[in-house]
Amino acid sequence: MSNRRKLPIGVQDFEKLRSGNNVYVDKTSYIYQLVTTDAPYFLSRPRRFGKSLFLSTLKAYFLGKKELFHGLALAKLEREWLNYPVFYLDLNKAAYQNEQTLNDVLDELLKQYETEWEVTNIAARLSLRFDNLIRTASKKTGRKVVVLIDEYDKPLVNTLDNTEVNQSMRNILKGFYGVLKSADAYLRFVFLTGVTKFSKVSVFSDLNHLKDISLNRHYAGICGITEKELIHYFEPEIQLLSEQVHLSYDETLAKLRKHYNGYRFCEDIETMYNPFSLLNTFDAGNFHNYWYATGTPTFLAKMLKENDFDIPDLENNVHVSVADITDYKIGANNPIPILYQSGYLTIRDYHTEFEDELILGFPNEEVKYGFLRELLPVYAPQYTIHQKFSAVSFLSTLRAGNIHGFMETLRAFYSSIPYDLMKKETKNERYYQFVFYLLVTLMGQFVQTEVKHALGRADAVIKMSDTIFVFEFKMANHGTVEEALAQIDSKEYLIPYKVDGRKLVKIGAVFSEKERTLDRWKIEQ
Repeated sequence: MSNRRKLPIGVQDFEKLRSGNNVYVDKTSYIYQLVTTDAPYFLSRPRRFGKSLFLSTLKAYFLGKKELFHGLALAKLEREWLNYPVFYLDLNKAAYQNEQTLNDVLDELLKQYETEWEVTNIAARLSLRFDNLIRTASKKTGRKVVVLIDEYDKPLVNTLDNTEVNQSMRNILKGFYGVLKSADAYLRFVFLTGVTKFSKVSVFSDLNHLKDISLNRHYAGICGITEKELIHYFEPEIQLLSEQVHLSYDETLAKLRKHYNGYRFCEDIETMYNPFSLLNTFDAGNFHNYWYATGTPTFLAKMLKENDFDIPDLENNVHVSVADITDYKIGANNPIPILYQSGYLTIRDYHTEFEDELILGFPNEEVKYGFLRELLPVYAPQYTIHQKFSAVSFLSTLRAGNIHGFMETLRAFYSSIPYDLMKKETKNERYYQFVFYLLVTLMGQFVQTEVKHALGRADAVIKMSDTIFVFEFKMANHGTVEEALAQIDSKEYLIPYKVDGRKLVKIGAVFSEKERTLDRWKIEQ
């Protein structure tokens, strides 16, 4: 164990990383691409994806710290290594529950630089102080200023579920960030990072001069780790992990790919790994939902439910335009843009005939199962008090061939839904399907809902090693179990599976609106 290399888990400072002899995935060639222009830039990436480290690397470059880049790509590209005034503003410092918190953070950041640059004429307004600081530093050094803002949007993301506070945050940031446009003559380079690009009526209305490189193919790999980088930089760690989890090297690589790869930030481009999860997996020697455990999107789950979103579509079936995911409009009540920008969805495919249309889905298993676990208590609040039920009594009965036992357990689960919480949803057949989909998927079984066939859509299909189950659900006032089974036959839902070789089982089930649970079911094998 003594020869294990140092992994930069939680290290977001480039100088600390390099001086500490940590493993570093060289991204410095992107810096040379960026700094050869004077354009101000914006980059959106999910949290824990390396944005802060990249910004810190930019800071070290503009401070002329050539020694930190020894052996890296930039050392061969850069010749001048000039020292500029650099203002690095990290907004990832607080929870931002109210307007005063944001004012305090900005005040603290400005005070540090005002002291460093000996600014004496301190204005009352934050925006005026920021403008004065930029002009003072430029005049004192004779060089233009570099401004780097990390997590520019955290105050906005943290208050999305509080309209009044969010509006106050926007008003403050709108004026503060507006300085980056009015002081342009004094600025050498500007780079903002964040999770979400808030558009139109929000802070970006005053930042319309920024060049957004979030979907630019030339910068798709600026954060995150490609598979080539994974193998090149972490071969010893992959080998050690394979020994710890008792898999071959190739099997371990395949499991890493399944769990943590899949992010795509431009159509038809190589997918990326989440670096935070990779590093933690190598460090701990096992697979776990490391990235997802660092934050839970409760308000997004509630927004999906309120909009009656078709949850199974999150698996590679969300069709959007590029404009839909590049801007988040406050008050639009559409969860998809922020689900994408936050990293819960990614680009899975695109329509070749329509350049502006993309298909989104979960990037990998870590995100998929983490997010579905977050959804289930929202759709079925009683789930949180039925952990033993879900783990022991549910799918084990189906695997054992006890189909009636499986349906009885499912009936008991639906019966426990609190009436006052679920009385509206239980009038909707889709609600029962969603809960069924979530329950079965989270227990590791392959389930599909609304499965398209030539003549219609099967409500649900579960595939096991020796059996395929096809379900058709009906509300009691819309049909009987016999009609549900007849629909499976008339719509030929079994046809695609008849050459599979596995046993085929049809299950017709009826939900009672009055009883709020399964009323009857019938099985044909």
